[in-house]
Amino acid sequence: MNPDPCTRRGFLRRGTTALLAASAAPALRAVEPFVHTDPARLRLSLAAYSFRDELGKGRDGSAPTLDMFGFLDYCAANGCEGAELTSYYFPKDADDAYLVRVRRHAFLRGVSVSGTAVGNNFTHPRGPERDKQVAHVKDWIAKAALLGAPHIRVFAGDPKGRPSDEAIRNTIESLEECAETAAKHGIFLGVENHGGIVAESSALLEIVRTVRNPWVGINLDTGNFHTKDPHGDLEKCAPYAVNVQYKGYIQARGEKAKHADDVHMTFDILRRAKYQGWVALEYEWPEPPRVKVPQMLREMRGEIGRA
Repeated sequence: MNPDPCTRRGFLRRGTTALLAASAAPALRAVEPFVHTDPARLRLSLAAYSFRDELGKGRDGSAPTLDMFGFLDYCAANGCEGAELTSYYFPKDADDAYLVRVRRHAFLRGVSVSGTAVGNNFTHPRGPERDKQVAHVKDWIAKAALLGAPHIRVFAGDPKGRPSDEAIRNTIESLEECAETAAKHGIFLGVENHGGIVAESSALLEIVRTVRNPWVGINLDTGNFHTKDPHGDLEKCAPYAVNVQYKGYIQARGEKAKHADDVHMTFDILRRAKYQGWVALEYEWPEPPRVKVPQMLREMRGEIGRA
């Protein structure tokens, strides 16, 4: 005889059991700042985007003059511990075998793949366009796993006339969907402060804090806050950083870009946050990268080594 299958006592017993089981299961929590007890540990990387004019097609449609293998060689020759392999500059027909070849080449050159970066817009409402954006990011999560990349830079996006609260909600939903896939591969998604709905630190922090997945953080671009107090915004976001892209300049609202004021202040912010991870130079200065990049890498190396 099945004891009290429908009695109030049996119902309560089964309800209590279910409640205990639910409380024992690990619950996804909103993203919190990464707590680091040790001093900052900064690792030098170079973003392929720095050589976009060589890695991309010429304005006349001519073929690229540099590929990922050559870029990795450049990183090795210039003492970079890591290389950020921006997705835009892989051949359109790059298959899994190609990605594995790139990973092998990086390993043999003593260069770690610090991450990759995709272009996307998560502000779309549910529908075909959002599905397309989410599928693109998920595809690159799988590619990042093959490359051995621990991090993918993603965008929130441009709302294109949508109310900001709606765009933020759409972004959070898209991020949570992609983060489920990223977590299975052990890959972080870093939302970049890249204009659009995250031009201000408040919106970026709202998004990242609300996403209920510990594999989401901030891809902190040190030159992308054009607010009244860019360094203050960087300070607020640094505890959530899973990757840093260093520009070498800061430009407050209504002011010209500054370099000298930025170098020490930016690295001090990372040190105060006890940031542990990659700092990738993403070069955007007017001088040719082959002239300026080695100089900036030396400057960064000096800052990384500063006590």
